[in-house]
This record gives sequence, structure tokens and C-alpha cells, in this order.
Amino acid sequence: MVQSLSDTIVALSTPPGVGALAVVRLSGPNAVAITQALFSKKTLAAQPGHTLHYGTLRDPASGQVLDEVVAALYRAPRSFTREDVVEISGHGSDFIVRQIMAALLRQGARLAEAGEFTKRAFLNGALDLAQAEAVADLIAADSALSHQVALKQLRGGFSNELRDLRAQLIKFAALLELELDFGEEDVEFADRTGLTRLLGEVLGVVLGLLRSFELGNVIKNGITT
Repeated sequence: MVQSLSDTIVALSTPPGVGALAVVRLSGPNAVAITQALFSKKTLAAQPGHTLHYGTLRDPASGQVLDEVVAALYRAPRSFTREDVVEISGHGSDFIVRQIMAALLRQGARLAEAGEFTKRAFLNGALDLAQAEAVADLIAADSALSHQVALKQLRGGFSNELRDLRAQLIKFAALLELELDFGEEDVEFADRTGLTRLLGEVLGVVLGLLRSFELGNVIKNGITT
């Protein structure tokens, strides 16, 4: 299926099965309008972001009441995907969830593919690639250590290290280019000792990242015997 950021996507955000609550999430340009087609008691389009709204969901086709819910409204760009997002919290019945999902799909939403909310966050610049990968690791974390590693990566720890490394490499490349361009004019733009030290620092960072990958892989996947 060809995905488009102009689509409004919907998916169940909580695990399937019977529970106290179920959360259905929509993201996209028509998230509020599609929810409003089912939602009564309040005009969501007139409400600010980061607000909660109690109301009733009705199937527009039959007028049947589906559930009493709380809708959390997030306005672009201040949301996980940097799009308009609505999270509908209702009762955790499989039947109710199926009815709500079917009604939302009939109003024009598209069923989200696996990981598509995180993909949109990445494509819209809310997360970089390392942070996007950390979302899955955080969800799958099964120990205190794997939780801390994934959380640090999600909060930008690994990305900051890569950003610093990139800055050092750009500095090193710029100094080398100056030396190559003006090497015959007896003008020294960079101290050779300084260049050697900078290269050593870059190498140290790279080796440190390699070691952290090996450790992280063991924490995540365990040791193969």
C-alpha cells in the first residue's frame, strides 16, 4: 500500500483483548474532523491542544451509541507525530473497539500500518532515526538496564554523541582542506600536533560507540551460546 502523509491514520494503541480501557489513536490532517463525526457534547475543532474532552461516540450511519469516552486532543506540531492527533480512551471491550474502529474507517481514516505513527514522527522531524529505533526498544524492554539504554537513546543521548562526532569530523575536514589549498604558500592553518590530537579524539569516540553497540546488543538480545 502506498502511504501518504495526507492520509489520516487510525490504530488501537493499547494491547488487544479485554481490559479496563482501550485507546484508539488517530493522526493526520483530518483526525479532529473524523473524530467529531462520531463525538457529541462538544465541538472539538474549537478546542485547544493538550486538552481532554468527555463525550459520547455515536455511529453516524445508525445513530447507535458506541461508548462514553474521553478524547485527548493534540494540535500540530505539538504532538508525537507533529500532526493533529486524537486519542480516544474508551472501555476495553473487543466488540466496542471494533465498532469504533469501523465507524472511524467509514469516515475516511485509514488503518495504520505497523510502526506508522513512529514513521510519521521521523518523517516530520519529531524524531531522528536513532530515536525512532529506540521507541521499539523501549516498548520491548524487559529489564531495568534495557529500559535505561532505550530511554537514553529516545531522549537523544546517542544522537547527541553522533552530532558531536559530526562536528569534530567537519572541523577536521575543513583544516585538511585549508592545508591542501594553501600548502605551497608556507602558511600553516593548523598545528600538526592539534590535528593529530583531534584525529585521536574522533577515533576514541568511534571506538566508544562501537563498544556501546556491542554492549547494547548483549543487553537487548542476550548472549548467544
